[in-house]
Amino acid sequence: MNPSTLGPTSTITEDEDFSLTGGLMGALESMRVLDMTQYEAGTSCTQALGFMGASVTKIERPGTGDPGRGVARGTDNAPYFLNWNSNKRSIALDLQKPAGRDLFLQMVSHYDVFVENYGPGVIEKLDIGYDVMKKINPGIIYARLKGFGLSGPYSDYKSYDMIAQAAGGAFSVTGEADGPPLRPGYCVGDSGTGMQLAFAITAAFVHKQKTGEGQEIEISMQEALTYYMRTPIANGSNWGQSVSPRNGNRAVVPTDLFPCKPFGPNDWVYVMAQTSRMWDTFCAVLERTDFLTDDRWKDVESRRQNGDSLYEEICKWTRERTKHEVMSELGAAGVPCSAVMDTVDLFNDPHLESRDFIKTVSHPTEGDLKLLGFAPLMSEHEVDYRPAPLLGQHTKEILNEDLDLGSEAVDQLIAQGVVNESPIDQALIPKGSPSKS
Repeated sequence: MNPSTLGPTSTITEDEDFSLTGGLMGALESMRVLDMTQYEAGTSCTQALGFMGASVTKIERPGTGDPGRGVARGTDNAPYFLNWNSNKRSIALDLQKPAGRDLFLQMVSHYDVFVENYGPGVIEKLDIGYDVMKKINPGIIYARLKGFGLSGPYSDYKSYDMIAQAAGGAFSVTGEADGPPLRPGYCVGDSGTGMQLAFAITAAFVHKQKTGEGQEIEISMQEALTYYMRTPIANGSNWGQSVSPRNGNRAVVPTDLFPCKPFGPNDWVYVMAQTSRMWDTFCAVLERTDFLTDDRWKDVESRRQNGDSLYEEICKWTRERTKHEVMSELGAAGVPCSAVMDTVDLFNDPHLESRDFIKTVSHPTEGDLKLLGFAPLMSEHEVDYRPAPLLGQHTKEILNEDLDLGSEAVDQLIAQGVVNESPIDQALIPKGSPSKS
C-alpha cells in the first residue's frame, strides 16, 4: 500500500507495517519522547509532539495509569483522557519498584526527550532527576512543567489549570466591568503551557541535532499564562501601574455580543466593526443608513458615548436572525463577526468539516470517536491520527523494541507486578513500531 493514499481518518489494520504515524511523514519523526505526564498540561505538550510525528511512549502506573483516565467518568478511557492522549503508546511500569525503575533507566538511552509534570517532589522521590538521566544519556532533553516553577516562594504549591489562570491574571480581566472576576471556560493554563513547552523542546531538539547536546527545560504555568495576558496588559496596565479592566470594553462601538433567535444560552454573535469602512458596511447590511447621520452615532466618540442606545437598535436586527445567519450576512460583507460556537456547533461546523479538521478514529473499546484536529497544516508533512492508548497497551512491544526483552521475560515482569499490559486482545489493536533514534 502506498502511504500517501492514507487520509487523516484512514483505518490501519494490524497486518500493515506502518509506523505510529500511520505511514505518513511527520516533521519530528526522528524524535523519540519518554512521556511521564498526567492530566492535561504535560499531556498536551507530548500530544502536540506526537501530532508533529514524534514517537511518544507514555509511562503509566500499572492498575491506575494517568489519573486523567478517570476524570468525570471513573473508567480508564474517559473522554478527557481520550482527547489529550492521541498519537501515543502506553507502557504500564511501576517506578516505585526497584526493578521497574531499573527498566525505566535502561529505556532512557533510547530516547531524545523526557517530559514530566508531576507534583512537587515526586521526581526527586523516585530519584530520576536530570542528573541521573544525563549520566545515562548525555543528549537527553529533560523537560519539567510545574505550577510555579522549581524555585521561588510558591514552588512547593500544587497547581491545576484554573490555579495557573488565577495566578497569571486571566480571572482579573474576565467578566463584566462592574462584576466579580470570572473563571474562564477554556483550559489555556494547562494546554497553553503545554504548547510553549513543546515549542521549547523542539528548539532544544534542533540544538541537539547540531551539537549532540541535551539540556534541562523548566516551565512555570503561572509564567506561561502571562504570555496570553500581553494584550490586556498593554491596553490597560500602564506598565504594571494600573489594573487592566475586565471584558466589555467598548472603545470602538459596535464591539459586543448580540442576542439571536431562538435565544438559547449560546445563541449570540460577536461583532467587531473596528474601522470606518466596517462601520459603513455594517450599516448597509442592516439597511440602517440612518445610523450614519444620526447625531448619536455618526462618529466614533458619539457611538462610544451612546453605545447603549445603539446596542438596542442593533439587537432589533440580530433578534430576527439566528447566529449563523448574522455571521453569514456580516462576514460575507467584510464585517468581522462570529457566531458563539458551542461544543455541538464545533463538531458540525461546515467550515471545519470542509477543512477536514474533524477527525474520526477507531478506539478498540470505545468505538469510533470524533476528535477535533491539530491546527498547524504543513505542506511537506502529515501525520495520521491515532486513538489514545489503552493502559499498558504497548508494554510488550516497547520493552521488546527498546530493551530486546522477549515475551517470556516480560511475562515474568508482569507476574512480579513490575509491568502490566492491556487485557484487551492485542490482535484487535493497530500496532506501530517507530524506529529508534
